[in-house]
Amino acid sequence: MPNPNRGSCGFQSTEFEQEYERPSKSQLKREMTALQKLGQELIDQPRDRVKRVPMPDDVRDAILECQLIKDHEGRRRQLQYVGKKMRTLEPEEVATIQRTIDSWRGASKAETATMHSFEKKRDKLLADDKALTELLEQHPELDAQHLRTLIRNARKEQAESKPPKAYREIFQILKQLHAGSKHGTDDDAAQESEDGDDAGHF
Repeated sequence: MPNPNRGSCGFQSTEFEQEYERPSKSQLKREMTALQKLGQELIDQPRDRVKRVPMPDDVRDAILECQLIKDHEGRRRQLQYVGKKMRTLEPEEVATIQRTIDSWRGASKAETATMHSFEKKRDKLLADDKALTELLEQHPELDAQHLRTLIRNARKEQAESKPPKAYREIFQILKQLHAGSKHGTDDDAAQESEDGDDAGHF
């Protein structure tokens, strides 16, 4: 005769499955922390940028309100409230916000790469006199004497561990050159467009 207690462990198998499928406390904590961090990233952004992020109005209002609070304790409480509001978002809404933030990071990376290129050019100017000759050939409008003086002073600053005044000024000149050449390219494109329009009238 079959034993009715065979295989019995004191609980129903369906109860075990329900308990197993429920997210663990550590997983829930990780998700809450991730949402809190996402909210903090939004708080750290400029207000105009936050206003353009696709999200429910109540979540956006909580973030914008937190940005205005200067009091430490008040800001901490509002940050907790932002985290609470973030947890009301649907997974699709969270994913959209994350993609938006990732796109901002991409733009920041491009800006960082440009800054690094200026730093490399500056270091090259200090290390090799030929670099200045090449730069002046590319940009004859530059004040050669002024640049030579800055390079000489920057080398002296490094050798004597002085504040990098000339060093920073060289960086600013390179930055302005980049901005000027970029603006010039845009102007050329606009001029070509105008010339094309004029040609169509003849």
